[in-house]
Amino acid sequence: MPELNSLSPSTRSLHMGMVAGEASGDLLASLLLQGLAQQNVAVKAFGIGGERMQQEGFEAQWPSERLAVHGYSWEVLKRVAGLLSIRKELGSQLLHSKPDVFVGVDAPDFNLGLEKRLRDAGLPTVHFVCPSIWAWRPERVHTIRTAVDHVLCLFPFEPALLQSHGIAASFVGHPLANAIPLHTDMQAARSAIGLLPDAPVLALLPGSRSKEIDYLLPRFLQAAAALRAQNPGLQLVLPSVAAQVPRVTRLLQAHGMQAHVRLLPGQSHLALQACDVTLIASGTATLEAALFKKPMVISYAMHPISALLMRRKQLQPWVGLPNILLREMAVPELLQDAATPAALAEAVQQWLDASQSRSVLWQQLQQKLQGLHQSLQANTAEISAHAIQTLVAR
Repeated sequence: MPELNSLSPSTRSLHMGMVAGEASGDLLASLLLQGLAQQNVAVKAFGIGGERMQQEGFEAQWPSERLAVHGYSWEVLKRVAGLLSIRKELGSQLLHSKPDVFVGVDAPDFNLGLEKRLRDAGLPTVHFVCPSIWAWRPERVHTIRTAVDHVLCLFPFEPALLQSHGIAASFVGHPLANAIPLHTDMQAARSAIGLLPDAPVLALLPGSRSKEIDYLLPRFLQAAAALRAQNPGLQLVLPSVAAQVPRVTRLLQAHGMQAHVRLLPGQSHLALQACDVTLIASGTATLEAALFKKPMVISYAMHPISALLMRRKQLQPWVGLPNILLREMAVPELLQDAATPAALAEAVQQWLDASQSRSVLWQQLQQKLQGLHQSLQANTAEISAHAIQTLVAR
């Protein structure tokens, strides 16, 4: 891979099309933009993105929330026409403006189709975050091969898997593994939030999508109420993306928990840093919790038919990213019908007890998560910049 300075001068500025869906994609894309800027690359980027990307100078034609869906495709049929219209319009804009490269960040259902159209027209395409073909829907590898010039992989085992199918790929490390320190200061975070320093803290992270919140937050709040009865000093924090604060507030009020839960708009990392344990929706947030070395109970719930369809395509016995990466059930997963408030509360209580006593179980989890964190660290900014600029300079 050539050094950045050995590339043609034109690659020192970069015109990029980008699409990032949901809060996790917005975060990853913003870190990529920061990394390119740190490499003294002048980036002009536009497309679909969120608040974090816009803070890095990204021009959003549509907000990333427009791509957020929940469940299997039949549940979003009423939105398909709108999503397809956005994708068609954005594709036409990209073909007209001819950026140096298009980077699709996650959101494979939306991005792979767009990437194929652009690549067929001669535009270089990069997909940031390998679709989870190792977990479910392995047939998607054929779509990736026809749509993408290069995949930026977050996990170290993915490039070899993709390369075995003829797809160029690089392990770039997980940006979150660099953004989150190996060791964090719990007391500093508690002080910043205004929490008591010695009383236990439970963080509730029900997800950032509307349907996730609707399905999971009521269960989480019922579990939290039971835990407060068992642990009178328990402090509860609930981070939320700004767009979901009204929905979350309504549910807090409906469950009589508004006075007992500290709502933290846009502060998920601070909540995870401050907590002893987290009750958390399956997704990227579980990896963030792992990087903060937090015991967790992973949960998820959706429409029963969607859950059945997704289960049939599942390739591994684990759903949560920490368990998948560690290849063991290191933290409990309570999904669908198993995710009752009573079961969630019981699983959380076990971690609260282990955390307070610093038991052998807690110490073993800390060691595993420390090793996981180190395995995901790499110079994401430099490697990603090299990969993108090398592709553009070909």
